[in-house]
Amino acid sequence: MALKRYTASADTTIVNAYQPNLRTRGTGANMGAADVLETFSIYGRQSTSSAELSRVLIKFPIDAITTDRTNTVIPGSGSVSFYLRLFNAANSKTAPSGAFSYTVQPLSRDWQEGYGLDLEGYKDVTKGNIGANWMSASNSTAWSKTGGDYVSTANAAYPFRWYNVSASNGISDLEVDITQLVELWSAGTLNNYGIGVHLSGAYEAYYDSTEDGTYDGYNNDLTGATVSYYTKRFFARGSQFFFKRPYIEARWNSTRKDDRGDFYYSSSLAGVNENLNTIYLYNYVRGQLSDIPGSSTGAIYVSLYSGSADNTQPSGSALALPTTLPRTTVSSINPYVVTGGWISTGVYTASLATTSAMPPLTVLFDVWHDGSGKNKPHAGVEYVTGSIVPLHFSSSQTVIKPHYYMTITNLQENYNSTETARFNLYVRNKNWSPTIYTKANETIENLSILSASYRVYRIIDGYSAVGYGTGSQKHTEMSYDISGNYFDFDMNLLEPGFTYAFKFAFYENGLSSWMEQPDSFKFRVEDHEY
Repeated sequence: MALKRYTASADTTIVNAYQPNLRTRGTGANMGAADVLETFSIYGRQSTSSAELSRVLIKFPIDAITTDRTNTVIPGSGSVSFYLRLFNAANSKTAPSGAFSYTVQPLSRDWQEGYGLDLEGYKDVTKGNIGANWMSASNSTAWSKTGGDYVSTANAAYPFRWYNVSASNGISDLEVDITQLVELWSAGTLNNYGIGVHLSGAYEAYYDSTEDGTYDGYNNDLTGATVSYYTKRFFARGSQFFFKRPYIEARWNSTRKDDRGDFYYSSSLAGVNENLNTIYLYNYVRGQLSDIPGSSTGAIYVSLYSGSADNTQPSGSALALPTTLPRTTVSSINPYVVTGGWISTGVYTASLATTSAMPPLTVLFDVWHDGSGKNKPHAGVEYVTGSIVPLHFSSSQTVIKPHYYMTITNLQENYNSTETARFNLYVRNKNWSPTIYTKANETIENLSILSASYRVYRIIDGYSAVGYGTGSQKHTEMSYDISGNYFDFDMNLLEPGFTYAFKFAFYENGLSSWMEQPDSFKFRVEDHEY
């Protein structure tokens, strides 16, 4: 699983806009229970120089992120990115017609969500009741500056004051990487009072709350706009639309690419990276992944051996590995041992390359040990022995366009919305044509796709619930091992009561692009035990 969403825990809209009578400002109004959020900048509606503003306040459950990190549900700092995502709410009001920008800025004071609903007449005035408004953060505390108190001083711990987010038009969604801010909240360096979202200073109309000629907002160096940029609405956390509610999306790459079933002898046909093979060791003790005593999170070592006469066990001395290919050895004069490493609890990995013997060995044995045995078999502490059937790179005289048959071997009809399920993808070449002999005597080849990604869409309307994450993060890229491709998926990402489908895309080197495969695999998510 490389994707987790944290829906907003509180949100509201605050305004200094005029009520419909154009005489009274709605500065005391609260809209914490509305199903949409709104930001706008309107100039000259009440008079030739009047200015009206609306801002959005949102808070997220950072404690849940901290708990998930403690429980290793998401990675530690530096290995995960956090994105703020808000979704456009279509409406009949005039939206910004061209490009503009938002400001996303952390708040420096806590505030109350409130129970107001009126986004039109601004009649749900708090008057000492629970809820933030333009003048007050809560029913007991006023803002230091009207319109909200924001972090506005940069320092070593917090080297920036806001995010500027460009938008191409007035109906686009908002997505911005706020990793640095989330990490500050999570570490306790900055108090989590949420964020404010509004049109950036160049697009916010000048506002003088005391009519004394001074700007009383959060950012005194902005003169503001003297034209209207109208309104931008987003869905709020109370929206009926499950996928449109504001959330922070954690993305990371959890891919494990285990080449044990796709292990190649080095060849001049392939580049340096393609000649390198990565293999894994999974140490299960009584059904649970556990660290090997003595190795813990430190180094572990691997040596390759040829097989015995019947290829059932390692034989002879460790094989010398090529010194001209990338690898890490115990020392520069010891080509028999590769240094591996700890990945996570009970999971170890090592990368190595090897040349083919004459005649080529049909089976290699990888021995994982403590490093003291060097090139002597059965010396030192050996942890485990695995086997590898190596392959040879080959060229072709014709252009090959791959076609695949695939299925999810463990797909169920229904899943509970609280579970995280693992899916195993079986893939083989579609043009595989077994003879009677091969059908009776051979195991059907299961291909491992080296770069495969998934997406999820809702069947009823085709809505993309989880899109392909094939950018720098590759948060929907699939892992593989000797059994084929697999991935973990958190069903909590999907709205219960609907049928969804997985689609897959494979990266084609020849086309330098991702190619979506034609097959779809349907399943349903329920919010109760089935």
